[in-house]
Amino acid sequence: MRVAGRLNPRPAIWSRLPEVAAVPAPNSHVKKNVAIFLHHPICSTESVNGIVRALSASYTLKIFTKHTVHEGFFDDVDLVVFPGGYGDASKFENAMRANAPVVRRFLRGGGKYLGICMGAYWADAYYLNVLKETRVKQYIKRPRADIRSSYGTTLPIDWLGRKDRMYFYDGPTFVGGEFDTIATYANGDPMAIVQGNIGLVGCHPESEAFWYDKKVMQPYWHHGEHHRLLLQFVADHLLGEPQMALF
Repeated sequence: MRVAGRLNPRPAIWSRLPEVAAVPAPNSHVKKNVAIFLHHPICSTESVNGIVRALSASYTLKIFTKHTVHEGFFDDVDLVVFPGGYGDASKFENAMRANAPVVRRFLRGGGKYLGICMGAYWADAYYLNVLKETRVKQYIKRPRADIRSSYGTTLPIDWLGRKDRMYFYDGPTFVGGEFDTIATYANGDPMAIVQGNIGLVGCHPESEAFWYDKKVMQPYWHHGEHHRLLLQFVADHLLGEPQMALF
């Protein structure tokens, strides 16, 4: 099963520094720590770079890969992030063989999880199995979905009452169980949810300007607004640092 989109190759992580002004974490002298998983192209450099751009002004970031993390790696981590990318169901076992047990242990201890597109699929029972009675499904296969094939585009969404279009490449929706819905697709299916310490987003709020290089996509470039939405999603719903409303 293909579950996310291939993006154009770009320079390696850390080569594209944040330009969008982020909202600083309020009343905090020490930034909270965020660990981001990188395993290109499954959890892609492009997605990681966008997440870095969105979060780095407010949080301290570190990267881990498919290689076994050192003992105590997650001891000071508040949030683990699994980005989007390109792959299929068979890729998870290889990418996470070394670190899936320690990630599950981190979450059982109260750590927070953010999954975007591919990373949201990985929260499902077939993979990390960190949701309660909720399954992660391909949106393109859902009843009344406004897209039926896998390619990079933008889709209309509703984010807490704010109508918008957001970058999408075969992202998921969420079915069953109880959770808070933060954003929906055009057919009403959940696009972004929070269930306890788990936050999942089907589209790509971390998308950057070059994702919209095609002429047909250029009018939908968000000029950093979706990065601020992602920051607010993390701050308000996962790390307990409510921000001022951005919109």
